[in-house]
Formats: sequence, structure tokens, C-alpha cells
Amino acid sequence: MAGLMNRVSGWVTSPAGKLRAARKLIAANQRAEAFPLLAQAAQAGVVDAEFEVARAYLEGSGVPPSASEGARWLERAAQKGHTEAQSLLAALYVRGIPALAPNFAGAAGAALATTRPAAVLFAGIDGAIPDFAKAVAWARKSADAGSADGQALLAFIFTSGPDDLRDLPQAEELYRQSAEADCPQGCLGYALALMKKASGPEEYGPAAKLMRRAADAKLATAQYLAGVLAENGHGVPLDLVEAAAWYRLAAVHGLRSAQARYGVVLMQGRGVPADPVEAETWLRRAALQGDPDAAALVGDLYARGGDLPPNLAEAAMWYRRSAEAGHKGAARALGLLCLNGIGVPRDPIEAAHWFRLAADAGEEQAKHDLAALVMKGQAQTEDTVRTREWFQQAAASGDLVAAYNFGVCLAEGIGIEKNDIEAASWLRRAAEGVVNAQYWYGRMMADGRGMVADPVEGQIWISKAANGGLVDAQVALAEMLVSGRGGRQDHAEALILFETAAGTGHVGAMFAVGALLGGGHDVPWDRARAQYWFHKAAEHGHGVAQQMLGRYLARGLAGEVDIAAARMWFERAAAQGIPEIEADLAALPAAAAVG
Repeated sequence: MAGLMNRVSGWVTSPAGKLRAARKLIAANQRAEAFPLLAQAAQAGVVDAEFEVARAYLEGSGVPPSASEGARWLERAAQKGHTEAQSLLAALYVRGIPALAPNFAGAAGAALATTRPAAVLFAGIDGAIPDFAKAVAWARKSADAGSADGQALLAFIFTSGPDDLRDLPQAEELYRQSAEADCPQGCLGYALALMKKASGPEEYGPAAKLMRRAADAKLATAQYLAGVLAENGHGVPLDLVEAAAWYRLAAVHGLRSAQARYGVVLMQGRGVPADPVEAETWLRRAALQGDPDAAALVGDLYARGGDLPPNLAEAAMWYRRSAEAGHKGAARALGLLCLNGIGVPRDPIEAAHWFRLAADAGEEQAKHDLAALVMKGQAQTEDTVRTREWFQQAAASGDLVAAYNFGVCLAEGIGIEKNDIEAASWLRRAAEGVVNAQYWYGRMMADGRGMVADPVEGQIWISKAANGGLVDAQVALAEMLVSGRGGRQDHAEALILFETAAGTGHVGAMFAVGALLGGGHDVPWDRARAQYWFHKAAEHGHGVAQQMLGRYLARGLAGEVDIAAARMWFERAAAQGIPEIEADLAALPAAAAVG
């Protein structure tokens, strides 16, 4: 084959003939053999050969790829008025100075050089530095010469370039001219301009026709937008099947937004059979290209499980990727995983970090999540102040939940100096609609914090919160009913409240039920049930309950004697510093004799 090329080279002497021979070799896919002929013709000044050499360098076709050499030969051809070279050179400068983007040549360069120059305007080049001044100069030369690609390129710069270059009316006119010449990018640009001017979906018809032309030309962005128009019935009949088909075409071409949308329609079964496995595949592709919404959805898929096996560690990884890209929902989701130690080690400080980012991005619920950590002392100092400021601002606008939280901040000195009078005022406002505020306000009134003490009225507010299902209020009301503080004493009602709270896991209520049933109160004794509730509270680490359970077991107060178990519970209570345990331990032999 090399011999044949040498013979061809020997027969052809004119530069134009060498270009023709090179093109025949290229058509036969003998690009390496064709390049020396192209180079000789280009060195002789044949402008079409200069353009072909530039493309060869950009594509790495028959020669090692070189962005800088490609740009150099393009400029030689462009200087001689080669409109396609001018357009291609303008496209290079729009997307970045090739010499400063060493990884541009090869696959990326081939994509540019083998398609119409305007068709790459929505594809970025990592590491490249745009030069809009040169891009405008070359695009204008090409456009003035009647190149539809040059017109589209110049319109793109006037639409999306630096502010000082923008000229939307001129851009629309250039896109119109380019579209009339059937340039796909011109059709896309003019369609977008018409869509912006439309006052409603019914005026999208002309834009939809142009978008379809660009989509039929396999322009990925147009395929995606054609899908959006079909999915919403804008300018075309609503057709979910057609929309899904367009999304898939654009997704296959690598368009990130299309991959994400196609993943969503697969997940939802919109226009295609639902397929969560394939949906995850497309969403993952979009996420790996940097789409934060897609990454968040992948995280949701792994967190929920369903047709896919749940994998919370995998979910956390995708939420992190999305959150780091600024997705507020993913940031909150990751914060919740960190807070609860699900899929990642439990870390309240890191949880606060993600809640903070989510809240700053406008995720309202994350503010409350962060506030909960602040109230527990598990956030940073600036979070304390920030949280109080959020609550203060929202409370001033009439938000009752914020008024409650701001009142607590004032009562506890969280992010602000303590002020019981102000706290009581805000809690009173919030008590009109917030159960927790009713409880807090009732406590402050009963204790005389920020106002004259009034246990009777305080009990009324605490009762409202208890009736609203707030466990702490049920326990507080029960304690008042046992002691008679607040003007009313009712041990039977207190027992019901304690039992209700104990059933939710409130350890103090468990102990209180045991104490009421153990005797000395205005309810029937039931030491078997008392021992049961002491045991429940003891298992949850309640020191006095451990002591009481030990006494029941040592003395057989509920009919059962178990000295070994009694000793164990006494020792656990002793480890918590409960008084009189030494006496209980010393009495164990006597207790054994009684048993």
C-alpha cells in the first residue's frame, strides 16, 4: 500500500492534483497515506488543502492530533476567505483558545471538525479559555460572506457572550437568516428566540417547527427541547411517547439534561414502560456529567429501595455529589443521614454543616433541622446566632412556629441574651396555634418566668398542649395533678396521662406509673404492674427505677424474690450515684431471710 501511495505521489505533481489524490485516499479510508499529499498541497498554498490539514490535526486523522496546529492551519485558510474555516475558527475561539486546551484535540476536536461548526456551541471544552474578540471577528467575516454557520455563530455570541457584546435583536435576525438557509443551529437559535417572545403555549407553533428541523438534523439540544415541547403540548400535540423518544435520542448523544430527563420519564413511566433499573442508568450518566438534580434522584432511588435494593451508603455518596454541586434537597437528605448515622457514621456536626448549606440555599425545613441541633448544643456558635436570626425574622412576619422557636431562644439564651419577658411574649403569640408553645408558655407562667407566677392558668395552657398530644406536656400536667400544684389534684387522671406517655417510650413516665401503682396514692395498688413499669424504666437507665426494682426483687413486694437480680440492679443504680444504695445492698441477706 505504501508503494501505491508513493506511485500516486510521484504521478501527481500539481498541488491541486495532490489535493484530489488525497481526497480519493481519504474516501478509501487511507488517511495516513493521504496526509502527506494534503500537507504538500497546503504548503503550496491551496486553501482547501489548508482547511483539510487543519481538520486532520483536529481529528487526529492520519496524523497525531494537535489543537494548536489545527488552529494554525485554520487561520491560514480563514485569512484567504475560506468561509468554513472562518466559521470553524470562530467556533474554536468561542469554546476556548485551542493552544491552551491540550486535551481538546482528538475526540473533542473530531466532534467539532466533522460536524457543522455551529453544532458544538452547547458543548464545553475543559481547560480552554474563550477569546470572544477573535471569535466575533472570524464569525462576522463568515457571516458577511453568507455562511449560515457563521451567522449562527455570530448570533450565539450576541446572545450568550459577554454583556458588552450582547445584541439580542441582531442575534434574532442572524438566527433567522441562518434558519432560512437550513442551518440546524440557526433553526435552534431562532426557535428559542421565538419561544421567548411567545405569550403562551398556543404561540409556540412556528418555534416547534423550527425545533423539529434542528432535531431531525440530529442536534442533541434540539432533540431534547423537541421532547420538552411534546411532553407539554407546546406548539405540537401533547405526546408523551414522542417526548420520550426525543429524550432518548438526545441522551444517546450524551446531552446531560436529556439523560436526566429520560431517566425521570423511565422512573415515572411517562411515555415508556416504567423501568427503575434503566432509569438509574441514565440518571447516573447525567450525574457523572455533573447534573446535581440527577445525582439527587439517584440518591433517592437508593434510599427508597423499591424495585432496586436499598443501599443507604450508595445513597449518601450520590447525595454528597449533588449537595456539593449546590442541590439543597440533597444537602438536607445527606444531613439527615449524618444525623442518624444511616449509610454514614453518625456525625451531628457534619449534619449541621449540610443543614446549613441547604438552609442558605432556601430549604426551609433545613432551618428547623439545624435549629433542633442548635437546641441540643450540637452546632457551631455561628449556627446558633444564624438560627436565632432566622426565627426572629420569620416571627416578625407572623410565622407562629418561628415565634415559638424565637421564644425558646430568648428563654434559653440561644444566640441572644436571655430575656424571659420577651420570651413569654413571643411564646404567648405562638401558643395560639403551636402545641409546643402552649406547653412552654404554661411552664413559664406556672414558674413565674417573665411574668407573675400563676400555676392555675399555667396548668390550663399545659392541659391544652397535653390534649394536643405533646408527651412532655402530658407528663408535666400529670406531675401537677399528683402534687395539686395549679389548684387541682387528681391521681387517677395523672395515672392515665403517665401511662399514655410511658407508652410512647417516655422513661420518666414509666417510673411515675410504677410509683403511683406502688402505693401511697389515690389509685388502687398494683405492685405487679408497678414492678413491670419499674423494670421498663430501669432497662432504659433510670437510676431510681433501678433502685426500686432492686427493692421489689429483694423483698418480694410483687411476689417474686430474686436476690441476684436485685443485687445487679442495686449495683447499676450505685454506678449512677443514687443515694441509700449501700443500705439496700447491706440489707440483702435480711431480705433473703424474709423471702
